[in-house]
Formats: sequence, structure tokens, C-alpha cells
Amino acid sequence: MIYQGVLTKMQTENGSPIQYYLVFKDDFLNVNQLLDKKVTISFVGYECLNCNLNKKIYRMGFCKSCFYEVPQAADWVIRPELSKAHIDEEDRDLEYEKRVQLQPHIVYLANSSNVKVGVTRKSQVPTRWIDQGAHEAIEIVEVPNRYLAGITEVALKDFVGDKTNWRTMLKNEVQDENLVEWRDKLKQHIPNEAKEYFIENNTETNLEFPVLQYPTKLKSLNLEKSPQYTGLLKGIKGQYLLFEDSTVFNVRSNEGYVVSISVL
Repeated sequence: MIYQGVLTKMQTENGSPIQYYLVFKDDFLNVNQLLDKKVTISFVGYECLNCNLNKKIYRMGFCKSCFYEVPQAADWVIRPELSKAHIDEEDRDLEYEKRVQLQPHIVYLANSSNVKVGVTRKSQVPTRWIDQGAHEAIEIVEVPNRYLAGITEVALKDFVGDKTNWRTMLKNEVQDENLVEWRDKLKQHIPNEAKEYFIENNTETNLEFPVLQYPTKLKSLNLEKSPQYTGLLKGIKGQYLLFEDSTVFNVRSNEGYVVSISVL
């Protein structure tokens, strides 16, 4: 069976284990069903997620010109503390920015390779944690806009990490942590503007990824250098496909690439 389309990040459903889907324009694929099967990924071309042209992808699924124009790639997306919609100030597209920034946001702790702090829209829980490959996570505060979440994250980064070591995450070299204790320890460092939004009584969420075998040595698949790859799929974690020969493929970092996927 052959599927072809533009890669976007895998869609997920939380369960035991998590279910993963590759969604194309006219078809979709339940990636869990490919476990223990030989899969061939072939690079076909590019299709910018904004202009839909066959132009080399620059970042985040966009060609270079679109990356510097679309609101989905503005600085506040990566750095929430730069959000300005709450003061009615436009960055690239105020209507879009209000729609995204002026909704409930969560500051959370997640354990993917180590305990880290992060920000996401409330509607993206637990999707965001799944995408990061976190096996456990907990909410710290729920605030009414992205700016408050951003300044809270910045304040907490002095006391807890904000990055995931993707190699440690994919090898599953992780330790369980008591995230409730971490939450309570960090409470004192929440900025005054967000203190009232602290979540007192919640428990951590545990996530189960569909992995039959974790890799020991990691080789990242680069479609431009290796336009065709065949391997036995052994797991899915975060936004990565894990193969028996320790090759790993980051679907999200290849958004905007047109691929053909065949299953033997």
C-alpha cells in the first residue's frame, strides 16, 4: 500500500497506548498499524504549508518568504512572553494573534528527558505533552492569555529546565519524578501577576507511547541527503518514528516535505 502527501505533524489520540495518525489531503494513515512492518519513506518534493508552492522549506513547514510573513511563525509563537494581543498591539496579524493569544493557556511541567517547564494553549493538553515525548506531566497555572503564561515560564526557567534532550527521550533513558513536589516547590517563583492562577490540587498525567523497541544509537533520517529509506518500524514517540536499525525520523521537523510512504 502506498500513501503520498505533504507531511504535517502527526495527529494523536491519548490512549493505552497513544494512537498516531498521518493526515494527508485525501487520506490518512494510522501509524500504529505499521509497527513491526517494513516502511519505505521516499522524498518527492516540497509544498509550503502557506503558499502551497514547491519551494524549499525553510522552517516550521514554510518557505523562507512565508516564514517571515505568516503570523504562525512570529517570534511570540516560540517566545510567549512577547505576546502583545492583550494590549491590542499587532505583530503580524492582530485578528489571528487575538484568536490564539487571548484564550486560556497552561504553564506545565513535563518529563521527557528531564523535568522542564513549558507553555501551551489549554486546548492542546495533553497533545503538547505527547508531541514532546513526555511520559508524565502536570499543570502549574492556568492563565487567561499567552502573555501571562510566557512571563511565568520565563520566571520558572531560572529554577527548572526548558529544553528536552531528544536523544535521551528517544532512548527512554528517563527517570520518574514527583511532579506534584516540583509544582509545589516552584510555586514561590511564580510572578505576582500569575499567582492567583496557581493550580493547587491536581495530579500528574501519565502517557504511554507505542514502542516495541527503543533505539540504542540514534541516526537521524535526513530526506535531502537520503531521499529513500526503508526500515522496520519499532515505535513512535513524540513526533518521531523509531526504526529497528536505530534510524529515527522527526515528522514535525519535516513538515512541508512531500513524501511517498509504502508499507510492505
